Amino acid sequence: MDQKILSLAAEKTADKLQEFLQTLKEDDLTNLLQNQAVKGKVAGSLLRAIFKGSPCSEEAGTLRRHKIYTYCIQLVESGDLQKETASEIIGLLMLEAHHFPAPLLVELANEFISAVRDSSLVNGKSLELLPIILTALATKKEKLAYGKGVLSGEEYKKQLINTLCSGRWDQQHVIHLTSMFKDVPLSAEEVEFVVEKALSMFSKMNLQEIPPLVYQLLVLSSKGSRKSVLEGIIAFFNAVDKQHNEDQSGDELLDVVTVPSGELRHVEGTVILHIVFAIKLDYELGRELLKHLKAGQQGDSNNLSPFSIALLLSVTRIQRFQEQVLDFLKTSVVKSFKDLQLLQGSKFLQNLVLHRAYVSTMILEVVKNSVHSWDHVTQGLVELGFLLMDSYGPKKVLDGKAIETSPNLSRMPNQHACKLGANILLETFKIHEMVRQEILEQVLNRVVTRASSPISHFLDLLSNIVMYAPLVLQSCSSKVTEAFDYLSFLPLQTVQSLLKAVQPLLKVSMSMRDSLILVLRKAMFANQLDARKSAVAGFLLLLKNFKVLGSLSSSQCSQSLSVSQVHVDVHGHYNSVANETFCLEIMDSLRRCLSQQADVRLMLYEGFYDVLRRNSQLANSIMQTLLSQLKQFYEPKPDLLPPLKLEACILAQGDKISLQEPLDYLLCCIQHCLAWYKNTVIPLQQRKEEEEEEEEEEEAFYQDLDDILESITNRMIKSELEDFELDKSADFSQSTSIGIKNNICAFLVMGVCEVLIEYNFSIGNFRVLLWRYTSIPTSVEESGKKEKGKSISLLCLEGLQKIFSAVQQFYQPKIQQFLRALDVTDKEGGEREDADISVTQRTAFQIRQFQRSLLNLLSGQEEDFNSREAVLLVTVLTSLSKLLEPSSPQFLQMLSWTSKICKENSREDALFCKSLMNLLFSLHVLYKSPVTLLRDLSQDIHGHLGDIDEDIEVEKTNHFAIVNLRMAAPTVCLLVLSQAEKVLEEVDWLITKLKGQVSQETLSEEASSQAVLSNHPVEKAIIMQLGTLLTFFHELVQTALPSGSCVDTLLKDLCKMYTTLTALVRYYLQVCRSSGGIPKNMEKLVKLSGSHLTPLCYSFISYVQNKKSKNLNYTGEKKEKTAAVATAMARVLRETKPIPNLIFAIEQYEKFLIHLSKKSKVNLMQHMKLSTSRDFKIKGNILDMVLREEGEDENEEGAASEHREQNKEPAKKRRKK
Repeated sequence: MDQKILSLAAEKTADKLQEFLQTLKEDDLTNLLQNQAVKGKVAGSLLRAIFKGSPCSEEAGTLRRHKIYTYCIQLVESGDLQKETASEIIGLLMLEAHHFPAPLLVELANEFISAVRDSSLVNGKSLELLPIILTALATKKEKLAYGKGVLSGEEYKKQLINTLCSGRWDQQHVIHLTSMFKDVPLSAEEVEFVVEKALSMFSKMNLQEIPPLVYQLLVLSSKGSRKSVLEGIIAFFNAVDKQHNEDQSGDELLDVVTVPSGELRHVEGTVILHIVFAIKLDYELGRELLKHLKAGQQGDSNNLSPFSIALLLSVTRIQRFQEQVLDFLKTSVVKSFKDLQLLQGSKFLQNLVLHRAYVSTMILEVVKNSVHSWDHVTQGLVELGFLLMDSYGPKKVLDGKAIETSPNLSRMPNQHACKLGANILLETFKIHEMVRQEILEQVLNRVVTRASSPISHFLDLLSNIVMYAPLVLQSCSSKVTEAFDYLSFLPLQTVQSLLKAVQPLLKVSMSMRDSLILVLRKAMFANQLDARKSAVAGFLLLLKNFKVLGSLSSSQCSQSLSVSQVHVDVHGHYNSVANETFCLEIMDSLRRCLSQQADVRLMLYEGFYDVLRRNSQLANSIMQTLLSQLKQFYEPKPDLLPPLKLEACILAQGDKISLQEPLDYLLCCIQHCLAWYKNTVIPLQQRKEEEEEEEEEEEAFYQDLDDILESITNRMIKSELEDFELDKSADFSQSTSIGIKNNICAFLVMGVCEVLIEYNFSIGNFRVLLWRYTSIPTSVEESGKKEKGKSISLLCLEGLQKIFSAVQQFYQPKIQQFLRALDVTDKEGGEREDADISVTQRTAFQIRQFQRSLLNLLSGQEEDFNSREAVLLVTVLTSLSKLLEPSSPQFLQMLSWTSKICKENSREDALFCKSLMNLLFSLHVLYKSPVTLLRDLSQDIHGHLGDIDEDIEVEKTNHFAIVNLRMAAPTVCLLVLSQAEKVLEEVDWLITKLKGQVSQETLSEEASSQAVLSNHPVEKAIIMQLGTLLTFFHELVQTALPSGSCVDTLLKDLCKMYTTLTALVRYYLQVCRSSGGIPKNMEKLVKLSGSHLTPLCYSFISYVQNKKSKNLNYTGEKKEKTAAVATAMARVLRETKPIPNLIFAIEQYEKFLIHLSKKSKVNLMQHMKLSTSRDFKIKGNILDMVLREEGEDENEEGAASEHREQNKEPAKKRRKK
């Protein structure tokens, strides 16, 4: 039968073939086809012949074609066919699909959709036909019946796609189905159907199946819906990460069923690679990604997550997006830190805004996750880390020094961002070997090339890198050695920090150490003084850190480098023995410095003592060097005065006189070394009886030094100033060489006396050296005003304040130990009870002591009030209050005590008032919003200063006694306005967050209305804040404030108030369409602004303008009147500059209120009364008076000069500068 069909098909016409096929039963054909297909013989030829004999022009042929087509699909799905046969059949079916009439195509498509819905597909091979069928259907122009209506082929295709996407998809065919649609012409709406369906299947699939599905979606996104694809992928992995983290931090038993961390990260890494590859081919996809993530930044930064950050960092490999992505991440980091700063400083915000993960935490999580072969992320991490450090590192100031790290809040976000950059680089360095050399090279490049800028943050990073793995860095030793070549050209501080940082490397790399020694020896004889000093600093550092065997460990001089030694001194005994030769070589090099300039010698003397404490076995060598140097300037004969040769310490080169030997520093170094030896070495040696001879020898050696110091002391006491040629008749002027020389000698004598006083004091022999010290002529002392003497208590308070500040700034982790050390109470309870006492409790105990001191000061008479002590006490209390937990009863006690002090004590001292009020505000904001406090203070200010309308008598409220007539303005007024600005900043921040949440385009109307409902508590809080602030400004705009800073600041803050009100109105314009109206309390706020603020603002503007006008007096001579008026007018213009800004802000507020009234159908403008203050009116009576005065002036001057001026040209007008 099959042969006959094939032979008939070979004929030119298909008539006989058609006739033969009609004689056969359908089952005969299907059985024949099955047998041939399974055998893999002539199935393709047979199928082609059957289609040839079944033309669509005849009904029977059409039905047969449809039957065979359907049977072939089942045959392919059965899995019984060979791969080649199945592919051949599918190919033939694809070719024949376009010949089918539209109704049959619909039937075939519906059969596929039913098979998908019923999960009857076995291997999904036949799904390759569905896009061909749908495409063929879309090309049919005929109308097709659908329900009660008719549809075109294109419309029917859309309906079929909708039906397919609405049904159930079997997990194993999701990828096939998604892939299928890339070959179907789709409209934007149809693409959205498919994308939504595919994304909804993510959660039902195995994790390993996600990457190929993502790939197919990205291919599909070229047809549209790029935003939906990206959002869906990011949202899915965010949810998976969140669930994974919860499982990891939860019950350990859950670890059995959760996804392994490594598997999840590898899947995420593959997906990220797919997306980056897709962006390279389609830049529009990259633009959508950035647009989507930036939109989230306006609100709560919900879109940023570890996965999306890793994706962005990978996108930086694409040149086109590199700068944009890094800039976006940098901005996000700083915004996150600013938000954190704002939240930490306000209890009001903490109650309203939920804690979210911060961008910095997410980035460090990306670094941690990148260990799972995320090589595509590492380069972006390195670039981001350096970008943060370069952008937010310490800045250069005028004297070239870096701005010190300060507790000032305004700099905190930048400092945190810089620290984050360093952490990113350090952690990336630890994980990824491939970027270690690049990181080290870039750090060293910045250290070397930016020597004139602050680079402490890079040096700290270098130190941390070296401390982590000095042995690993041996492979990068060439980079460090290259940096050594530039030591001679770097500032001294940079050299010291750089060598400190690489110190552990020198212990494991002999070649690096040799290179450094060579560089330092060259630098010691360089022409530049700084290079020589750098060489000395380097050698001293090496001496301190390469310990000789037998050296004592000193806890007094433990440094960070001692930690690194633990890691690298693996052959301790061998190293210590080898170090002795090395250190003695360095000592030989350093001795040559004693013939160089005074600055170099000075540096050596200052460093020897530290070397001795760290490397005690070098004591003999150091002391012999110092002794031989001292003998050059010491007079050995005991009866000669003076005992020192000061002439030898001074170098004269022609007329130029300079110091050659800093003798006082030399003696100081000797004295310190001797004291250390007596206190540390001798007690230990006394316990070693077997080393008696050596002990005697060394004691004799040090006894010589003691004897020399004793001799110098005795003879200095006997010496007179005339012995040094420094009597009162001596020349001390700086203009002559003799005067310069005498000055140098005098300072040397004073320095020597200071050292000897210290030496004798340490041995209990004070004598009369102080008299010698103070008898040096006063002309030598530095000129300048002498500071007024300070009391002991004031000095103690200054010291305490600096100590508390330093501990909080630099030793935060050790505050508990510090407070425990301060506690002098009985400790019999033992350490266990001691450990249970919290920092807050310990701090509260200290606070009570200073509270009592301040109360004692305030209890006295006002004339006996010591302002400086009071201010320092408040400063100390402020420092200590920062250690209190804001939720603790001790914090509330501190707040109520401070409030009580402000309410009951009145002092006319601006500094004390300011510091006390600042303390009150700093405590209050951590308890609740200060708006009610501001309102009470504004009433007090209004009561003391009076009203702008002189006829109105204001009732004094006296909420706070600290507010009195002298303190009300400008001190308290400026303080409350500053706090009001902060409140407005917080409210504005909240409004921006609300706007960001409702402006998300992805929100449906239902979701949008839900978002509005969830925002209700925040909206209510905002309106309450603004309402109370409005009453605060209501009081101040009626207050007769003095001209100057108070008026200017109030006008600017009023402008900010109206700007914030406008922002709130614009927010309600956004949400009005979904919520259906505006809340009643918003209407009340608008009414309050119209009745209690806007009219009073215009009255205040008139008051300010009238007050300025009164300052223009007409007293004085006629010739001077014009200049005086011009000067006064210029001042008026300058001081009234904020007025137009305020008027504009009010008008903007009213403009958007009109828009909101129309949208909400609520007449909000009924409460607004337009003021006439903006109208320009000519007041006739005043104009007549001014013109009359000017006319009289002209008549007086005109009579005398009329004849003289008549032949001259008119004078040119002067241009106003």
